[in-house]
Amino acid sequence: MTFIKALRTIVPANALFTIEPMAKHTSFKIGGVADVLVKPSSVNEMERILALCDKNKIPLTLLGEGSNVLIADEGIRGVTILTTALNHLSVEAQPNEIGYIKVGAGVRLAKLAEAACKNNLQGLEFAQAIPGSVGGAVYMNAGAYGHDIAEVCVSVTILQNGKLVEIAGKDMGFDYRTSRVQHEGGVIVEAIFRLLPGKEEDIRNEMARLNAMRREKQPFEPSAGSTFKRPPGFFAGKLIQDAGLMGYKIGGAQVSKKHAGFVINTGDATADDICNLMDTVRKHVFEMAGVWLEPEVEIIGRKYPWEQEQ
Repeated sequence: MTFIKALRTIVPANALFTIEPMAKHTSFKIGGVADVLVKPSSVNEMERILALCDKNKIPLTLLGEGSNVLIADEGIRGVTILTTALNHLSVEAQPNEIGYIKVGAGVRLAKLAEAACKNNLQGLEFAQAIPGSVGGAVYMNAGAYGHDIAEVCVSVTILQNGKLVEIAGKDMGFDYRTSRVQHEGGVIVEAIFRLLPGKEEDIRNEMARLNAMRREKQPFEPSAGSTFKRPPGFFAGKLIQDAGLMGYKIGGAQVSKKHAGFVINTGDATADDICNLMDTVRKHVFEMAGVWLEPEVEIIGRKYPWEQEQ
């Protein structure tokens, strides 16, 4: 049985694609084709796909909403798994008591925050404004407006070495834009969040306030969110602006005129345009301030100059 035929025994035809343009699956709207793209809808399907790839020595890439990544123009070899169909969500909550939400890795953060709000649970208001999925948010400890996933995550279930492993939130090694999964591997399939009781009206008002701030300060053009991590003692956007790079362009890539912390796709950018601009920004900021900006965007498909530095 060929590899593709074996995959077809695991997922239905509408969940398996070949030579799939990845620009359709990322917020940057950029990227070459994936050899094979598959969307498992259960943990069992995920387990079987991982086992099949491991048996056949097939390269594997995992994506959620594609909101914090840049896919190389060369595309992705092997199998790319999208977790978007792992979208189960359940709420355990009693009035005026601490509540819990168990959610699949593919659930969008906005949907998670809305479920919390409707059940009078507070603590995820910041997540409403973050594009992306639960799996990606846990993987990188996503955050905004002074809060992050680590504050509310009490349990994460991952597939590691063919086994399901549940890890307590306190043991996830959460830190600024990182978690132990980044260093130890594994596929996040589910998470549980612990939230405090609140009032839906108050929660909704706070989400609206944060969304208004986001619309006011962040660009609407395609991007991958904040392009660089915040260096200790500095703000990446301020360093880039002080270097005189706001609005700077290479090809179809541009440092946003609205917020210098974002590199945007003006409409026809390639992945190389984005990466060349990122490299230029990093060098200018280092020359000006002696600070190397570390990319927050994950580059998938090839290596770029800064990965050979230092």
